[in-house]
Amino acid sequence: MSLISYLTTIRFQAGALSDVGNDLRELGIRMPLIVTDAGISRVGLVDRLISVLSAGQHIPVFAGTPTNPTESAVMAALDLYCSHGCDGLIAIGGGSPIDLAKGVALLSTHDGPLEQYAAILGGIPKISAAVAPLIAIPTTAGTGSEVGRAALITLEDGRKLGFISPHLIPKRAICDPDLTLGLPPALTAATGMDAITHCIETFLSPHFNPPAEAIALDGLVRGVGNIERAVAQGADRTARHEMMMAALEGGLTFQKGLGAVHALSHPLGGLKQVSLHHGTLNAVLLPYVLEFNRSHAEAKYATLRQRLGLNDSVDLADYVRSLNLRLGMPATLAEMGVPRDSFALIAKSATEDHSSATNPRPAGEADYRAILEAAYEGIPVKPGA
Repeated sequence: MSLISYLTTIRFQAGALSDVGNDLRELGIRMPLIVTDAGISRVGLVDRLISVLSAGQHIPVFAGTPTNPTESAVMAALDLYCSHGCDGLIAIGGGSPIDLAKGVALLSTHDGPLEQYAAILGGIPKISAAVAPLIAIPTTAGTGSEVGRAALITLEDGRKLGFISPHLIPKRAICDPDLTLGLPPALTAATGMDAITHCIETFLSPHFNPPAEAIALDGLVRGVGNIERAVAQGADRTARHEMMMAALEGGLTFQKGLGAVHALSHPLGGLKQVSLHHGTLNAVLLPYVLEFNRSHAEAKYATLRQRLGLNDSVDLADYVRSLNLRLGMPATLAEMGVPRDSFALIAKSATEDHSSATNPRPAGEADYRAILEAAYEGIPVKPGA
């Protein structure tokens, strides 16, 4: 078994799912709540998980995680957690079930309301080590939430806020690439671009953290080098292994902070008029944010080109656009059905998002509005924007 001890304990290997019972015992969890979504439950992965746990034990399952986790879903899962006397959680699925489980782990040991723990509302120091233990089992290769310190949850009033604390990092991350073998091509592409965006944004963050930058660059090379093969040949175990490692490494670098892509995709993901996939949003927004940031990160752009084996004359934004095209990703926000009349609200929310502070180029409402307009129309972001 490949065991990695970095920020948390990570089991990374095909077949790692079989050791979850040992992790429960090591963490002292006697009655876990399994948190997942309907899709994961439907394809049998929850049954597969239960089969490797204690025989004869009835384990409660919450399968009502929405595409973007909500406060109401957290409260519904919390009710199930409390009614069964649970003392820990297992999240299996993409970033949404893992983030929702973090919300349950928090509120099972901390008084509500949830809002008070949001990072932008001063909630970080309010989150203590009392958070219930969580085991995260990703079934996509993208979010990095299995090793991330944040949970993104949409509150009842529509705000999608970040809840951030080292105590929210799952106590175990079970990274079994075989669990991604059945992932459809479109979802493989979207989640893979999510991981690639994480690696790029954390590398470009101005915070000083050379170890995180090295991890981000390694994850970027793995992701870009394998995403097309993973999409075209979903049963390729090597490609799946590399994409899951790219996603993990993107998550490990969250300590350095993200940037304008996420500052925009977070509030966009909270829109009630349309359901927008986080990874797809990141893929669409990334080229436009790269254009916006170019003047403030020239040396790092040169490093990115060098690590990707690109000529100095290659424009990174155009390179990402070309990759998106080959993967079948949308090119604009208009193609995704994003309502243009939401841009003023999204731009304002982006300035308040925790990811905005670590963008290499400071961005205000007018800047975010310009990026949104360019990404909607499919036109370059003006240099002076």
